[in-house]
Amino acid sequence: MLTPEEGRLAVRLARDALTSYIEKKKIIDSKGLPQVFDELRGVFVTLHKEGDLRGCIGYPQPIMPLGKAIVDSAINACSRDPRFPCVRPTELKSIVVEVTILTKPEVYKEPKKKLPELVVIGKHGLIVSRGPYSGLLLPQVAPEWGFDSLEFLSQTCVKAGLSPDAWLDEDTEVQHFEAQIFAEVAPEREVFEKSFTDSSCGTMK
Repeated sequence: MLTPEEGRLAVRLARDALTSYIEKKKIIDSKGLPQVFDELRGVFVTLHKEGDLRGCIGYPQPIMPLGKAIVDSAINACSRDPRFPCVRPTELKSIVVEVTILTKPEVYKEPKKKLPELVVIGKHGLIVSRGPYSGLLLPQVAPEWGFDSLEFLSQTCVKAGLSPDAWLDEDTEVQHFEAQIFAEVAPEREVFEKSFTDSSCGTMK
C-alpha cells in the first residue's frame, strides 16, 4: 500500500511525464523518489477531460519498477491509446490525471458459475483472457458505470473481444486484482485517494 504522500508523488510524476512529453517530447526519469517506486508494480494511468475519458494505458502485471511504469503509462496514455488522438499542448490544463496501482492479478479457482458471488464491486478489477484475446477493466469502472458483478464480468469479456458470457467457458481465464487509486480533484490541483468501498476519501495537498 502506498502512503498518501506516495500517492501524491505518483500522480505528480504522471503529470510531469505527460507535460514533458507533450511539450518537449522528452521522457523524464523517476529517480529520487521513495523506495516503493523501485518496487515492481502493475499500474495504469488514466486521463480525463471535462469528465470524459481521454486516454488509459498501463501494465497489468508487475514487470517493471513503479516509477518507470508510471512514466511509460502516462506517455502511452497521452500519445498511444488507439481510441484517441495524441493529447495537444493546449489540452494539458484541462486534463485530470489518475494513477491506479495494482496488486498482482490472481486467477479465480472456484467454479465459474460462482464468480458473480465472488466479484466485489469497487474493490476488484478483472482480467479476462482466452487464446489471443484479453481484456481488463479497473476496479473503478464498475461503480462509475453502475455495473453489478454479472455485468462487470460480461463487460470485461466484451472488452476482450469475446461474447458477454465467455467468462463461463472453461477455456476462459478470469483474474482479479485490487488497486489503490489516486487522482487530481481538478487539473493540476490537489490529489486524493478514491475509495468505492466506503464513504471516505482522504484529500492530500
